[in-house]
Amino acid sequence: MPTSSVRAPHQGGILEGANPSVYDSKNPITIFIIQAGIIIIFCRLLHYPLSKIKQPRVIAEIIGGIVLGPSVLGRIPGFSDAIFPTASIPTLSLAANLGLVLFLFLVGLEVDLRLLLANWRVALSVGAAGMVLPFGLGCAIAYGLYHEFRDDSGLVPISFGIYMLFVGVATAITAFPVLCRILTELKLLQDHVGIVVLSAGVGNDVVGWILLALCVALVNAGSGITALYILLTSIAYILFLVYAVRPALIWVLNRTGSIQNGPTQSMVALTVLLTLASAFFTGIIGIHPIFGAFLVGLICPHDGGFAIKLTEKVEDLVTVFFLPLYFALSGLSTNIGLLDSGMTWAYVFGVIAVAFFGKLIGGTVAARLCKLVWRESFTVGVLMSCKGLVEIIVLNIGLEARILSTRTFTIFVVMALVTTFATTPLTSALYPPWYRQKLAAWKRGEIDWDGTSLIPETKPSGADSMSAEKYDAGDIRRLLVYLRLESLPGLFTFLSLLGGDRPEGGSRVHPSKAGAGLDEHAEESVSILQKRPLQVHGLRMLELTERLSSVMKDTEIDDVSTKDPVVNSFYSFGQLNHLAVSGDVEIVPEGSYAAILAQSASQQASDMVFLPWSETGSLSETGSTTVEYSTHHRLENGPHSQFITSFLSRAPCHTAVFVNNNFGRPSKREDGGLHRTKSRLSLRSNHGHPLAPLTDRSHHIFFPFFGGLDDRIAMRFILRLARNANVTATIVFVYVQQASGSGEAEVVPTESETSGKRGVQVSASASQETFFEQERSFFVSMKDSLTQELESRVLFDTINTSQPLNDVISRITSEVGQSVRSSGDLVILGRSREAKVNFRAELQRVLATVGQTSHAGSDVSQSLGDVAQALMASEVKASLIVVEAKKEDIVG
Repeated sequence: MPTSSVRAPHQGGILEGANPSVYDSKNPITIFIIQAGIIIIFCRLLHYPLSKIKQPRVIAEIIGGIVLGPSVLGRIPGFSDAIFPTASIPTLSLAANLGLVLFLFLVGLEVDLRLLLANWRVALSVGAAGMVLPFGLGCAIAYGLYHEFRDDSGLVPISFGIYMLFVGVATAITAFPVLCRILTELKLLQDHVGIVVLSAGVGNDVVGWILLALCVALVNAGSGITALYILLTSIAYILFLVYAVRPALIWVLNRTGSIQNGPTQSMVALTVLLTLASAFFTGIIGIHPIFGAFLVGLICPHDGGFAIKLTEKVEDLVTVFFLPLYFALSGLSTNIGLLDSGMTWAYVFGVIAVAFFGKLIGGTVAARLCKLVWRESFTVGVLMSCKGLVEIIVLNIGLEARILSTRTFTIFVVMALVTTFATTPLTSALYPPWYRQKLAAWKRGEIDWDGTSLIPETKPSGADSMSAEKYDAGDIRRLLVYLRLESLPGLFTFLSLLGGDRPEGGSRVHPSKAGAGLDEHAEESVSILQKRPLQVHGLRMLELTERLSSVMKDTEIDDVSTKDPVVNSFYSFGQLNHLAVSGDVEIVPEGSYAAILAQSASQQASDMVFLPWSETGSLSETGSTTVEYSTHHRLENGPHSQFITSFLSRAPCHTAVFVNNNFGRPSKREDGGLHRTKSRLSLRSNHGHPLAPLTDRSHHIFFPFFGGLDDRIAMRFILRLARNANVTATIVFVYVQQASGSGEAEVVPTESETSGKRGVQVSASASQETFFEQERSFFVSMKDSLTQELESRVLFDTINTSQPLNDVISRITSEVGQSVRSSGDLVILGRSREAKVNFRAELQRVLATVGQTSHAGSDVSQSLGDVAQALMASEVKASLIVVEAKKEDIVG
């Protein structure tokens, strides 16, 4: 049988000895996967240390590309030929440029022209000055660059005018996406400086892309008349997009409900096809395809958060996969080794100086003319000098158009790295948080420029210690609540108690039939409701992630706050429960939650901050119905416990931490029958039974009083709650006797007593006796000051014990959770930082009794105290509130 000399190609791969790193034009995917994997991993590893100094990801991606290119690893013999062979670059470039087109579409989505229109005066002045001066300086240095490096290889013969236009744009442009990220991380988006910079940055970005498109058109045109045709076609195309495509797109989006509910899969496909078609058109008329993608992003509506929701659908693949490929290609085109002469380095420093100081001076002077103070003005100038990834895109366009040689390309890449790297540290140094707070207080007229308060003290002088304490720990009029989705049911029930009893109005009568007497009755009812309601401010914090959509939410925070369902539910609840409510949404990194909450408490002049404890043990919110809420999750509460501890260390007012245990819902009945177990697959079919309306709206509060300012504040808080007719309370003074055996609580002196005050050694036993007598006096005075109405609902009692945890838990078990029909009971504790009792030995015995190790819940003990840990581990049938007084009230 004759044999054919033609064989099918080997299909065994490495099993037949094939080398996967060898480029095969018929199967380029193998080497592409190797290249993409190396680039992404390398950039991620570089970003980790740089993120610790708040550097944007683009810095790591540019440096990663430079390191992988001929500047560093490319000098290793055979590295570039093995990993980045010349024949494979077109495939890598195709993927990178596709990603670039999609990214410029995202940049267009991020640019909200409403911000430019709302602040057009400051945008025009700061944006123009921040662009004209560096553009002029760039044109000046372009003369030297043109004549010094015009003989480099790879350049096309172009006139000096076109070269000057390109260099001017490269030095004048501002990286809007990176600028948004920096402003978000530094919490400047809602600051006056941030608004000025964003408004100017939008205009700067749009004008810069227009000038760059003009420059590319002039380079690609064979003659002046061709360039004119390109320019006119571009203008006509922009008008077509704005007046024909945009209205049609909005109509389709409204018809499909995509603006209200987010884009459907079909609308995402339609938008991506529009982007590619627009990129195709601008590419074939002689302008770079990225301009078409940018224009489609600009015409997409921002109403209803559509731009944010669309970004969420597209961004991850673009920023995680495609963009690193593009910047790695830029690094492969960068060769630091070409900066090999003194004159070349002189131009490096010259370009950096022109780009940085041109922006700094122009932005600073314009901001100062807009009546910002000098330090604010310098901050605006520094922020406007940020270049980032937009600069790299501009430079790559110049390199592809052969306006720049590899040497001049490298000069400008170094400039982009230096200016972007310097932006965050310089801004932090010029405009730190303490200066922002001082400046805000000065503008409100609360202090003079030296920091001296201009508001007279209203606290009475010459009062004794008890009177002063009553003044400081007075009634709660302003409450700040941290809104968490999972905690809303219990939170709303608790706040309804603070709203007091709503007066019962008469039945309503049609206005045309109402008499004078009925009108007076209605007005009287309204006047009662309007009498000094509790002011409650709700703050919802969402995590700021690395995603572009997260930054967009922060830039459009007003829209997000207005449409946020949790905040809107909070508004409706307050209106129905005699509470004066307000609400905000903050988008911040998780590590800044405590600082932002403390800052908001100071700004709102809050008397108390109310914090819900995490139901799941996680700091991030969860709306999943499959998450199990258990004692284990509450005790092993690492991230959330650290957040609570961090906030308590800086709290500017009293704090109450709320650990919910079905508060506002009837207790679950326990029976010995069979139970249906819900699985994730059966959740949709298991509808359950409807929950009957509450017939018993009563709540019982139990409060063990150990002494100290935390407990005193907690007692006053309880008496505030007891004004509600549905609340009863038991307040027990726990007198701890001296320990006589192991496992019992030990009465110990505080640190201030053992060390002595002012050099005088204090007797521990005498101090303890004095402490308990003072606390007993306070306890009796509060009991004697009860009104007749409260006497019927509040019981004061005393117990003497050497095992306070055991006795308190036994007393709680006998009093709370007794009625299965009630709305839920409460145990309120003071943090007891001044109490003369060491609960550690008894706590270990309590934990052993319930089958837990001595280390279980150590985070809870650190943040809420030993008593709270013992109660949570014992699973008492009540919700728990732990109160801590503000720091300056603690007297050592």
